Amino acid sequence: MQVRGKTILITGAGRGLGAAMALALAERGANLALIDVDAAGSDAVRGACRALGVRAETYAANVAVEADVIMAFDRVVADFGRLDGAIANAGILRDGLLIKAKDREVTGKLSLAQWQAVIDVNLTGVFLTGREAAERMVKLGNGGCLVNISSLSRVGNFGQSNYSAAKAGVAALTVVWAKELARFGIRVNAIAPGFIKTEMVASMKPEILEKMAAGIPVQRLGEPQEIAATAAFIFENDFVNGRVLDVDGGQRL
Repeated sequence: MQVRGKTILITGAGRGLGAAMALALAERGANLALIDVDAAGSDAVRGACRALGVRAETYAANVAVEADVIMAFDRVVADFGRLDGAIANAGILRDGLLIKAKDREVTGKLSLAQWQAVIDVNLTGVFLTGREAAERMVKLGNGGCLVNISSLSRVGNFGQSNYSAAKAGVAALTVVWAKELARFGIRVNAIAPGFIKTEMVASMKPEILEKMAAGIPVQRLGEPQEIAATAAFIFENDFVNGRVLDVDGGQRL
């Protein structure tokens, strides 16, 4: 896909990876539909994209709420007249051990609220984003490309039952949808980032960051722009389909 002049929707676009991907695609001439619950963040990204000479609009929506997602997609198609790509990036963390215990006494456990919040946003949100994007791409008849954001944690990460389960589900959905949607000219891929230097990670203590980097073969954290470059590659290479691309500095070998 030549992204110049195309319309690409990004969820969780107000910061971190979403913002980096929006800017990378704007630099290549794509028009952006930016979805986030954080209006201030997405407004700032909109301004930065517009400064690059493309059209960019913001839409407030909670990706875990079906009505929000449907309304946002309807508005995007009404505003832009097309939809060529969508990146399901929105996600949250609610980390916790399955069980905490000392001397065989259980002192805590992962709550259902912690579990459900992450599943709702990180898995159901991807499902709703993919479903609504696919529906409109089929109706418009121009094909398209979906990019889902999974994670290195999809293989299982200590203290992340909810997050790991959701990201494994995202990887599975990617393969299923690639098989189902190919006949409509729609490709589906995913990116599985390792530890990336987002705002959340950068706020950690230096000693923790050093420990994280030491476990990565390339001896550093990834940059948001490196994930953004991967997203651009997926959009621009029409022979990449049904794949989960690990971008983790070799951490998962």
